[in-house]
Amino acid sequence: MSDNSIVCRCSDLTLEDIRKLIKKGYTTFDEIKRMNRAGMGPCQGRTCMPIILKEISIITGKPISEIAPGTYRPPVKAITLGQIVETSEGGGNEHD
Repeated sequence: MSDNSIVCRCSDLTLEDIRKLIKKGYTTFDEIKRMNRAGMGPCQGRTCMPIILKEISIITGKPISEIAPGTYRPPVKAITLGQIVETSEGGGNEHD
């Protein structure tokens, strides 16, 4: 991938942006997220997180398995508006 490749489409971040942060010492997904909002867009990191974790691994030499994938706040998975409506109308199972 070139430095100009878009890593986080939601926040319009390039691979160069991510590499600069890692080289400055931001070596966890959460640190990078706090610095430039990577993983905070509509996809919630589903697209950019694997790429960012791989770059952290390459630059730091740590295996991806040793790098925390970051923290998430509810909802932890995407839900449809229909599911919200069903739940608010009493038609859905609130424990899904």
